[in-house]
Amino acid sequence: MPGQQDGQPARPGQPGSIESELASQPSCWLRAAALAPGLAGRLPAGGERVAVTGCGTSWFIAQAYAALRESAGEGETDAFAASEMPAGRRYDRIVVLSRSGTTTEILDLLGRVGSGIPAAPTLAITASPDAPVAKAADAVIPLDFADERSVVQTRFATTELALLRAHLGHDLSSAAEGARRVLSQALPAELTSARQFTFLGTGWTCGLASEAALKLREAAGFWTESYPAMEYRHGPIAVTGPGSVVWLFGPPPDGLAGEIAAAGGGVWLGREDPLAELVRAQRVAAAVARARGLDPDRPRNLSRSVILAR
Repeated sequence: MPGQQDGQPARPGQPGSIESELASQPSCWLRAAALAPGLAGRLPAGGERVAVTGCGTSWFIAQAYAALRESAGEGETDAFAASEMPAGRRYDRIVVLSRSGTTTEILDLLGRVGSGIPAAPTLAITASPDAPVAKAADAVIPLDFADERSVVQTRFATTELALLRAHLGHDLSSAAEGARRVLSQALPAELTSARQFTFLGTGWTCGLASEAALKLREAAGFWTESYPAMEYRHGPIAVTGPGSVVWLFGPPPDGLAGEIAAAGGGVWLGREDPLAELVRAQRVAAAVARARGLDPDRPRNLSRSVILAR
């Protein structure tokens, strides 16, 4: 799928950077997975107590990784929005995720390590080895090959999660093949015509559900929500009705699909690896934005990095 050329933005309704970038994800994941063995000295070691932080998309990727790492028995792992990192809590390593490497909250956090936040080795995963965050951290992993033109993150976020999954021993080939299938299939009309989405996850896919919801909000200004799957009955089901879709990243809890149908909503149950299903959600976000006459590469009120004036 063609992307923008000569640095010029695509017009609303036409393919642009986001489409070409999300289409490149399978190859990016495999490239990151191949790098993982050589980066073992920089990535968290088994048994370490680790904090992972980020902002926006990076926070949700941090949540997914933290749940994966703990469930694998690799050590206690907490995920925080960078602005909410607790002072006084001790960790063996602090990992910061930042595509641009310029986000104010991330740089503020790194500046507080050793004074306010107990000292610990810091690792930055970013798109640029020359970014401020790379210089502020003790170690850096630059994933420059996954950087993006689009304001809305797709391949960088999923590539850093692919790297972290590979470090935990996951084989990314199945996820990559699933993503290729997702990219080759037409988007179902029930998804592109929905009036509202609720994304549900369990365990590590809670972070992916939140990221999927964010993509629809960012790219298309669309009404979306996200919750742990078992929390859906505790209030969120009230918004379900005709035209709404409940999208599950993983098997639904017993009886939930029937309750969604009884409420008048549609159920979308992803069959691919959850990371590949996130690609489908990204595609829906871009398609809905284009259908509404919006440019998902340059959403309103958003910029590539949040840099606060001092």
